[in-house]
Amino acid sequence: MNAPILAGRVALVTGAGRGIGRGIAEAFASAGAEVMIAARTEADLRDCAQVIETAGGRVAWKCADVGSSADCKAIVEHTVATFGGLDVLVHNAGIFPFQMIETLTDAEWNQVLDVNLGSAFRLTRASIRHLRARGGGRLLFTSSVTGNRTGVPGCAHYSASKAGMNGFIRTAAVELAPDHITVNGVEPGLVFTPGVAGAVTEDIREEMAKYVPAKRWGRPEDIAGAMLYLASEAANYVTGQTIVVDGGALLPENGALMLL
Repeated sequence: MNAPILAGRVALVTGAGRGIGRGIAEAFASAGAEVMIAARTEADLRDCAQVIETAGGRVAWKCADVGSSADCKAIVEHTVATFGGLDVLVHNAGIFPFQMIETLTDAEWNQVLDVNLGSAFRLTRASIRHLRARGGGRLLFTSSVTGNRTGVPGCAHYSASKAGMNGFIRTAAVELAPDHITVNGVEPGLVFTPGVAGAVTEDIREEMAKYVPAKRWGRPEDIAGAMLYLASEAANYVTGQTIVVDGGALLPENGALMLL
């Protein structure tokens, strides 16, 4: 990831304070991009920015809530004002509160769809004219295997948002192809992040890893590698696609086969 394959590019990464988003931001900076990082928590952004700057990367940050239409527009405009343009948008921010369908409220349903899926639309809409001004660019999204290929109890709202995201990716790809703007996504499987560390005990994590052919949880850098490819010139002719990055977890006919 240290090759300067994104030199001269400007990237905006949402949800970049921790976990997958931070891994993407650090990988893009290492690849030569000027990176704007956005998240809700200032302390997380400052810490991420310091790591990137210490490694010699160029970075700026802005607090934002992608659930807000005004904030979505503001972070895109701030990126352009800071770095002179925008070449790559990586929308990674999202929420996944667990709630079973029977007790799921309208407000909880709407919040998850708005933050995860509505923000994808709002950020895309705000970015198009800036990408077009650069002669093209990349719109990239962190989707999920959940909702698109699997189901998880308590995640109906999250599943719906990610399935909707894949539909949005395909239609946006068709609309924007004449502008040389490609639209793609990554579908992570199990990825170990600070959120997972706080929600799942080590014993349970180890048990879950047994059902993955790779015998481990994914890491943020695993997702960042796929995003880096999609952002690069190597993916010029790839659009409307999502890449599954799950260590092979979806391959067995039944996960129990991995215990044999």
